Amino acid sequence: MEKHIEAYLVKRVKALGGVAYKWRGHGGAADRIVVLPGGVVWFVEVKTLGGRLSALQKVFAADMARLNQRYCVLWTKEQVDAWADKTLG
Repeated sequence: MEKHIEAYLVKRVKALGGVAYKWRGHGGAADRIVVLPGGVVWFVEVKTLGGRLSALQKVFAADMARLNQRYCVLWTKEQVDAWADKTLG
């Protein structure tokens, strides 16, 4: 379930010394704003396999790309691990 992957992301971010804030009230925005040591910020959308981005989420993703922000969609716990390992390598 998506909430399990999201909870796992929060746990991994905390282990990295960061905070994964829940973003509410803005349609299409990423599920989490991840703030990591060293001033690194990511906008992270969490989905389950088979899930898809809504039209508003696609607009948000495009906005983040246009603004040169760090944005990703993570679909599994394994992808959370790979992202965490790569991000702070």
